[in-house]
Amino acid sequence: MTSSINTSMGMREWLMLVTLSILWGGSFFFVGVAVAELPPLTIVALRVGLAAITLWIIVLFMGLSLPKSPNVWVAFLIMGLLNNAIPFSLIVWGQTQIASGLASVLNATTPLFGVIVVGLLLADERATGMKLVGVAVGFLGVVMMIGIPSLDSAKQGSILAQIAILGAALSYAFASVFGRRFKATGLKPIIIAAGQVTGSAALLAPVAFYVDGPLALLGSGSPSIMVWASILTLAVFSTALAYILYFKILASSGATNILLVTLLVPVSAIFLGLLFLNETLQWINLAGMALIAAGLSAIDGRLWKRKRQH
Repeated sequence: MTSSINTSMGMREWLMLVTLSILWGGSFFFVGVAVAELPPLTIVALRVGLAAITLWIIVLFMGLSLPKSPNVWVAFLIMGLLNNAIPFSLIVWGQTQIASGLASVLNATTPLFGVIVVGLLLADERATGMKLVGVAVGFLGVVMMIGIPSLDSAKQGSILAQIAILGAALSYAFASVFGRRFKATGLKPIIIAAGQVTGSAALLAPVAFYVDGPLALLGSGSPSIMVWASILTLAVFSTALAYILYFKILASSGATNILLVTLLVPVSAIFLGLLFLNETLQWINLAGMALIAAGLSAIDGRLWKRKRQH
């Protein structure tokens, strides 16, 4: 018997979700640095591979025992496929064809797919009218914040690339549902995170080797220190630490709520740009953030319930 899911997140879960959005929001910057010198699939394979090494070292120092059931390891492999290998590959390929702004908007459809997939497959997380409205309002906020002009790239980009990004969003939705099964195992989030990235590394490494070639790390010369620093930051913070938080939120607050992070990632990315890249904040960004906040409050539901009671 598994313990119930609390679909209304507390302050602790919201703080973890915001932290996760910052970790994933920063990944776009580090990928941008690395992709200048390394092929995309090599970056992804290094990211999950180094994250797996990092997590298993932490597990070793914590003295935690490894799961012995073959079924658990098969589940790790499937989770790595759904949550990393498929979406990472689709997004990387899609972004070679379309602008990052459009890709971000398409990726923010993840909660929309999530509400539908989770509602159909998980009896304790049925979609409500308020959740559907909240996700739709939040998605509109993402579109407004990133900017309507970024959608013009759809005219120049590949339809297949756009479908690829949507496929990645759908894969994330199924991953959140599949990941719920780990709650019943009693495994710590760090073990689940390590198992997942190990599974995705096992799947992606041979693909990167085949597509990019064994000398991808060399190219015309060894990658710069800045590139290696970006790869390590991606692996340790945007992947290893991020997935520990991911599985903590998934276990406590459910499959629908964990997908809300894709609405917050653009907000985090803009604030990181303000802090480190001297970017400016436009009124349209603030309006978009307000819509995202309204959408998230509707999905959470507690504020709106209090208003009804009064």
